[in-house]
Amino acid sequence: MFKILAINPGSTSTKIALYEDEEGRFTETLSHSAAELSPFATIFSQYAWRQQAIQGVLEKRGIALEELDAFVGRGGLLRPVTSGTYLVGPSMLEQLERAEFGEHASNLGAILAFNLASLQGRPAYIVDPVVVDELLPESRLTGHPRLPKQSIFHALNHKAVARKAAAQLGKPYDQLNLVIAHLGGGISVAAHARGRVVDVNNALNGDGPFSPERSGTLPARALADLCFSGEFTEKEIARMITGQGGVVAYLGVNDMRQVVARIDGGDETALLVYTAMAGQIAKEIGSMATVLRGAVDAVILTGGIAHDRRFVALIGERVGFIAPLLLFPGEEEMEALALGALRVLRGEETAKSYEV
Repeated sequence: MFKILAINPGSTSTKIALYEDEEGRFTETLSHSAAELSPFATIFSQYAWRQQAIQGVLEKRGIALEELDAFVGRGGLLRPVTSGTYLVGPSMLEQLERAEFGEHASNLGAILAFNLASLQGRPAYIVDPVVVDELLPESRLTGHPRLPKQSIFHALNHKAVARKAAAQLGKPYDQLNLVIAHLGGGISVAAHARGRVVDVNNALNGDGPFSPERSGTLPARALADLCFSGEFTEKEIARMITGQGGVVAYLGVNDMRQVVARIDGGDETALLVYTAMAGQIAKEIGSMATVLRGAVDAVILTGGIAHDRRFVALIGERVGFIAPLLLFPGEEEMEALALGALRVLRGEETAKSYEV
């Protein structure tokens, strides 16, 4: 039996989970207040403080580091890679420390896993980071060579859900064509062609449907005019695209449960935004179905918003003609991290190297 600690850092929390083989023994979310995070100038500078908090939880639960066989962290912003489990090493750590490809809390996943693993000489891994890139060459073209599409999406949950769907459908993942939509604070919709994500919207930096806090695709010329209007700084424009776009821009809230409450209270604007977001997601699903030339085995909805049956129904009535609709609400990230490490420990998969 292998004991694996999974670590998933978020902007205001650090989630940890202990797995013994496939069985989750506990999951705990450590919340970090704005006051606690304020002394840290960068995300990287938080790592020692977050590591101490993780070790505190393990000590409280009577779990010694030497009991653990491996540590696995959420993968952050790295250079584009293929899907798989990667051994954490010097090149990866250096790039994450410098935030060479962008600063995000997920960058701490590999760093925390490596630091804890090093204390006992254990291996540290990441699994399917957000920069998994399996795009077709034609999927990279956007309309201008200076602005190629980037593959940034919820790769970890997409791949985990795809494997579960494959088991449910009774076929290997690499023999299926799937359209998967992850519905969370960001929304990613991808075409999975026989085990590879051959097209997907950039779920971080403004592409595809709008989401609770991201703008999605915007009218290009109007956005350019806004950028040069003198009314906004570059950072303010960036926040409009990621963080303060989408639902929060229209309604002032990014929690879809609050949106539903407003709809139930008769708020017609909330209903309009809610319906429009569902419609945009459905259009993106339809778009990805064309990438697969209509040969789609299933359309899958996952992520937190997939718990909302009313919202799911709005999407389903628009895309039901494409393929059967499967639901995997919530996120499978902690389990996916642990299982990715477990496959390597069991010798079912070889850990990939990032050291190039």
